[in-house]
Amino acid sequence: MKVAIMQPYFFPYIGYFQLINAVDEFVIYDNIQFTKKGWINRNRILINGKDDYITLPLKKDSDFLQVYQRCLADTWESDRKKMLNRIKESYRKTPYFDTVFPVIEECILFEDQNLFNFILHSVQQINEYLNIKTPLITASTIPMDHELKAESKVIEICKSRKANIYINPSGGVGLYSKNNFADHGIILQFIKSIDIEYKQFDKGFVPWLSIIDVMMFNSKDQIADYLDSFYTLN
Repeated sequence: MKVAIMQPYFFPYIGYFQLINAVDEFVIYDNIQFTKKGWINRNRILINGKDDYITLPLKKDSDFLQVYQRCLADTWESDRKKMLNRIKESYRKTPYFDTVFPVIEECILFEDQNLFNFILHSVQQINEYLNIKTPLITASTIPMDHELKAESKVIEICKSRKANIYINPSGGVGLYSKNNFADHGIILQFIKSIDIEYKQFDKGFVPWLSIIDVMMFNSKDQIADYLDSFYTLN
């Protein structure tokens, strides 16, 4: 069985969904420390031909809390209306706006203020739209020693899920040892996205934006092809 493990990301880029689609189970960390200036609570969309951030505002809290312990700010009720308007104005002239915007709207209007629950719900909704059937497993529900760190934690998750193949994005090549995984009967593989380019507006193409951008400009059939646009590193 193939397993991948990732942090929760807010409307992540196509590579995240390639990884979900490539495995039999996808484990999402909820019990991992929240990191600032990463992709957990923000991503990039196309605004006036350039990339710009959309960001989930968070309640001020300790920098040492885990993702599942963080909550959206009290201002989110008004902030989300502004975010929706931004997305609407940026993409209302795209070919698939009428079918995609209601999906994005449902995600952003989701009432749970817990950061992890909010992001998990949005990933589930995007998976449903893209017809990705891979089960999503919340890391803290896995019976194991959750005090483990880094590679040891990944290996233990794989063993608990009875995975014999662990797939990771190519950015993790320097983090993990194939020999260490092999010692536990697990094959370590890395995948790298092939450059994807599609027609946005009449300006130059801006790559690797949020999945929102991909969905607004491409049909479901085209995105299905993109989900397979990666190769495995030797």
